[in-house]
Amino acid sequence: MDKPAVPFSEKARLEELRALEILDTPNDPALDRITRLVQQFFSVPICLISLVDEHRQWFKSCIGVSVKQTPRDISFCAHAILDNGPLVVCDALLDPRFADNPLVTGEPNIRFYAGSPITLQSGNRIGTLCIIDHQPRSFTQEQANVLKDFTAIIERELAVMQLATTDELTLLPNRRSFSSTAERYLDLCIRQNLKAKLVFIDLDNFKPINDTFGHATGDEVLKGFANVLASCCRKADLFARLSGDEFVILFTDLSTQECEVIMQRLAESFSELSGQFKHKFNLSFSHGIANFSGQKPCSLSHLLALADSRMYKTKVIKKNLLIPTESNV
Repeated sequence: MDKPAVPFSEKARLEELRALEILDTPNDPALDRITRLVQQFFSVPICLISLVDEHRQWFKSCIGVSVKQTPRDISFCAHAILDNGPLVVCDALLDPRFADNPLVTGEPNIRFYAGSPITLQSGNRIGTLCIIDHQPRSFTQEQANVLKDFTAIIERELAVMQLATTDELTLLPNRRSFSSTAERYLDLCIRQNLKAKLVFIDLDNFKPINDTFGHATGDEVLKGFANVLASCCRKADLFARLSGDEFVILFTDLSTQECEVIMQRLAESFSELSGQFKHKFNLSFSHGIANFSGQKPCSLSHLLALADSRMYKTKVIKKNLLIPTESNV
C-alpha cells in the first residue's frame, strides 16, 4: 500500500481548512443535498464530501458509511488532493497503490473510487467529493466532467462560508468568526483552569491617513497591519479584524512578559511599514489588555468591552495622562 504524499503547501492548506470552521460540525443541508444528487446520478452506494485534516479524513457529508472519519494515511482522498483532476481507481484490487489497503480488504470494501478535489480560491485542495462502489466500474471522461461540475457547486458553497467568516480586505477572520472561536477558547480555559489575555487594538490616526491620502492607501495600511499581525503572533493565537481599524488578539497560556514582547514586536514591525508608502506618515496603534482567568470567568462581550475601554485609556496616555492599560477580570 502506498501512503499518500504531503502537499507542498500543507501548512497553508491546513490553516485554510481550519479557518473554515467546518471540521467536526453538524451536517449542512446544502452539502447533504449535493451528496444525495451525486449518489443518485452515478448510482453508487457511497458518496462522501471528505475533508483531509492533518492525520485524518473527516466526512462533512456522507451516504453509505456509518463512520465519520478514517486515518489519513489509508485515505484515497489524501491521494486525490495531490492533483487538480479527479483520481479514478476502476478496480482497487488491481491497483498496487491500494490493493492491500484496509479500506479495500475490509469495510467499506472499496473496489471503485472516483474523487474530485475540492479547491478553494487560494488554490489549496482541502478534500474531495468522491463516489465509491463495492464492484469494479469503468468511468468515462464525460462522467469525470460531471463529477467536477458537482464539485464546483461545493466550492461555491464553501466560498460563501469563507465570506461569512473572513474579512474580505485583510483575509483575517472577521468578528463573527472570532466570536465563535473565542468562546470555545474561553470554555477551554475554564475547563483546564488556564489564563487568557484579550488585546483590543485600534490604529492611531487612521482616519486622517484615509482622508488625506485616499481609501486605497488606507486599505494598504490595513492589509499591512494584518500581515504583521499574522507574522508576529504565535500559531495558537487567535486574531481578527473586528471592523474599520479595530483588531483583536486572544492569547492563551501566555505570561504578561511574553505578551509585552509580542506587542512590542508588533509595534516595531508596523512602524517599519511606513517606509513602504510614497506618502510620509507614521504608523502606530493603541491597545488595551483584559485578563481572563478560568477560576473567575466572564463573558466574551464583557472581556471585549473591558479591553476596548483600556485601549481608549491608552490613547489618553499618549496625551500624557498616566492611566493603567491592563485590567484583571
